[in-house]
Amino acid sequence: MGARGLSDRTRAVLAAATVCDMTLPWGNWDENKDTILDRYVAQGFGFVSLSVGLDRMGFEETVRRVARERARIRAMAPRAELVETVADIRRLRAAGKLALGFHFQGSNPLGGAVDMVEFYYKLGTRHMLLAYNQKNQAADGCSERTDAGLSRYGLALIKEMNRIGMILDCTHTGYRSSMEAIEASTAPVLFSHSNAHALLAHDRNIRDDQIRACADTGGVIGITGVGHFLTADMHATPEAFVRHIIHVAELVGPRHVGLGIDHVYYLGHKAVQRAASPDMYPTGYPTGEAGSYLGPEALPMIVEGLVRHGFDDAEIHGILGENFLRVAAQVWK
Repeated sequence: MGARGLSDRTRAVLAAATVCDMTLPWGNWDENKDTILDRYVAQGFGFVSLSVGLDRMGFEETVRRVARERARIRAMAPRAELVETVADIRRLRAAGKLALGFHFQGSNPLGGAVDMVEFYYKLGTRHMLLAYNQKNQAADGCSERTDAGLSRYGLALIKEMNRIGMILDCTHTGYRSSMEAIEASTAPVLFSHSNAHALLAHDRNIRDDQIRACADTGGVIGITGVGHFLTADMHATPEAFVRHIIHVAELVGPRHVGLGIDHVYYLGHKAVQRAASPDMYPTGYPTGEAGSYLGPEALPMIVEGLVRHGFDDAEIHGILGENFLRVAAQVWK
């Protein structure tokens, strides 16, 4: 074992991996945005997808946010770049640079117009949630009072996403809505940052049949490092994170597991969000600036946990990023 309790094999796996985090919140705040991506670079991440659109943001605000973040990324050159293809991600990984992508946490940024999918795709948005916790025009959210499933608009939205090459993401979406969405999609789907309900019965966690349905499309479930989705005491640890990976891997195979760490680095703004939107965060959430969240620095110990559990190198590389890249290569156009 080397320093910090890491085995030589863990170090070798990390050195060879293209690590992809499917979810880093990146909405309408600036708290700590000037330092967080450097932390991902320091830990050797190859690709990070930024949440630039949210259900609580309308069309105009989202367009302005996307423009601002594209400018921010241009200013980061040459150490980071907004990518359009899997080949771009691999090129930047080989050069030791960070690849960045966009996604939306909810479909409200489209303003109710299906043809906005192509518009946002051309601006870099590569996957999108249908709904964030609450009901919207497309679907019910996972914390909604009802579980009514998809609207006609939601079905049309999925059809257009499949046509354009934007990956359907069922995270934060209601149970029935997610199952109907998976059935409707002709392409692999994601749960980009969702944990196992079998290990913690939280509204935000997904049930085994949702996991199986996602895997049946060829898709991937990204495990999240948010403490209140990991353990009953809301404490985030690499060990708890690995337990959720193991559950999904034993259920559907390691090729359907990925990383969606969802690191909350903006505690002040998050407290304001929760206070302003109690219906969006009804139960099972910390209050104020409390909360326990894994960040990019947890990656080495997560990999050490996978090594110790007995996953082979190819399986770990898949979990760290290759599984997501397989789906992206199949869906993106």
